[in-house]
Amino acid sequence: MTDAERVVALVRATPWFMAALRAGRSLGLTHWCIGAGALRTLVWDALHGLPPTPLADVDLVYFCAADLSPERDAALQHRLAEQLPELPWEVTNQAGVHLWFERCFGDAVEPLRSLEDALASWPEPATAVGVWLGDRDALHVIAPLGLDDLLSMRIRRNPARVSAETYRQRCESKRYVERWPRVVVEEA
Repeated sequence: MTDAERVVALVRATPWFMAALRAGRSLGLTHWCIGAGALRTLVWDALHGLPPTPLADVDLVYFCAADLSPERDAALQHRLAEQLPELPWEVTNQAGVHLWFERCFGDAVEPLRSLEDALASWPEPATAVGVWLGDRDALHVIAPLGLDDLLSMRIRRNPARVSAETYRQRCESKRYVERWPRVVVEEA
């Protein structure tokens, strides 16, 4: 079984994640996925044999350069919340990240070119993974930095956008090893 097939099998065996993907597909977006912490948490809980961990958010990201309005993100998030109100949705058009990233995080970033480009810039390779649902419930994995860190439970800094200090703060706040004892956290 390939790494992508392992991730697909875990997602397919998780009713709430499949329901989230069906809701995401219903939005009719061309380039989208659900990933980041929601997917990492699902995989690491399963690899540790733990019950599902409550999620801080379910990140649905998409790429649409034609409409960068925050109102569109809010409307899509509202539609998802109507379908699955029990999930803590967060919807972000990755094509517009450069418009607000510096205001929120202090660093200016260049415009992203694609959904894959966006995921490749996420803080850690283990969380730079997304899954989307196609026709006939076919699951597709987007992992521009690979799946090794996710499946080997390794956290390391992605220097594409995250400073060493931000990485250390993230590791402290996420409590990776406390939550999943077999996780290895590399120094920044």
